[in-house]
Amino acid sequence: VEGIHFDMIYTPLKHLGYKAVVVNLSDIYAMNAVPKQILVSMAISNRFSVEALDEIYQGMKLACDFYSVDLVGGDTTSSLKGMILSITAIGEQVEEKITYRNGAKVGDLLCVTGDLGAAYVGLQLLEREKQVYLANPKMEPKFEGQNYLIERILKPEARKDVVEFFEKEQLVPTAMIDISDGLSSEILHLCKNSELGVLVEEAHVPISEDTYNQALEFNTDPIVCAMHGGEDYELLFTISPTDAEKIKHSLDITIIGEMIPAEDGMK
Repeated sequence: VEGIHFDMIYTPLKHLGYKAVVVNLSDIYAMNAVPKQILVSMAISNRFSVEALDEIYQGMKLACDFYSVDLVGGDTTSSLKGMILSITAIGEQVEEKITYRNGAKVGDLLCVTGDLGAAYVGLQLLEREKQVYLANPKMEPKFEGQNYLIERILKPEARKDVVEFFEKEQLVPTAMIDISDGLSSEILHLCKNSELGVLVEEAHVPISEDTYNQALEFNTDPIVCAMHGGEDYELLFTISPTDAEKIKHSLDITIIGEMIPAEDGMK
């Protein structure tokens, strides 16, 4: 929803189309499945030109090509104000490999892919420069050296590679979710659905150097960005301790904690 999920001042239309597809494919990968098709529904106001829509669809096509997904239909209608994009992703997997949020067991290891907090810090950068621009439209935005952080918010990627890695290693996570609303929120979902507690090691939560330094510049604790930021679209999952050896083959997966009995709390 324009003004809620994206701001036209700093969101290129091509990026918007790309991201709209990717964030929905991420939900399919979060079930250890492979996305195959998408449906696109769109409500647009009269301030969007045909060329603008072409640009959005160019971004969508790039995402569909990269993730080998077909756009098979949807709906377009008019809106009295702004733009609304709704994308439905459809995927498949053999039944015994589908991963839900409720399968974690006591003793399972809690793992996360990639690094966290970058999208949140990237958003803060964009918001800061937006305020500068609104105060003085002649000012050039200052994004030098911040490409990684800006890309994480404007052009995230779904973790197709991780699901392919699971397939190669014959590893089926016991529970999984993608990190769209922030690590802390997603951990709570896994705990609630699996009826468990958790112990997270703060020092093990992966934060990139760019995120760490920029968070400090904003006078924000980097761990707060990583725990509560959201929009990273990494995968959070649990595995049996017997599978720990398999994820050592991946440099991109970090064990950040352990699932414990519900009565021991979430710490």
